[in-house]
Amino acid sequence: MSQSAAWLMLVIAGLLDVGWAIAMKYADGYTRAGWSIVSLVLLAAFVFLLGRALKVLEVGVAYSVWTGIGAAGTFIMGVALFGETLSAMKLAGIALVLMGIVALKLA
Repeated sequence: MSQSAAWLMLVIAGLLDVGWAIAMKYADGYTRAGWSIVSLVLLAAFVFLLGRALKVLEVGVAYSVWTGIGAAGTFIMGVALFGETLSAMKLAGIALVLMGIVALKLA
């Protein structure tokens, strides 16, 4: 597998992580069957893709990028879907996470 394919899998895994977190919220403590199933399918998908990406990428970089995408994406979706609070300090924190992801990719 090429580096670019591994990076693509890693980014998709990060986006699926966001979907998983949102599906867990909608699953309401795993009391809603449909959303619970969606959550588990997304979990399996991102773990698979992350594992494939780790065959090529360094584990420290890949895991940090994956969690950063998940954290930033879930924060943004929480604000958009659930009306979670947004402040300058939170935006600055997410900006730092995103800058860290870019720095790790460029390293």
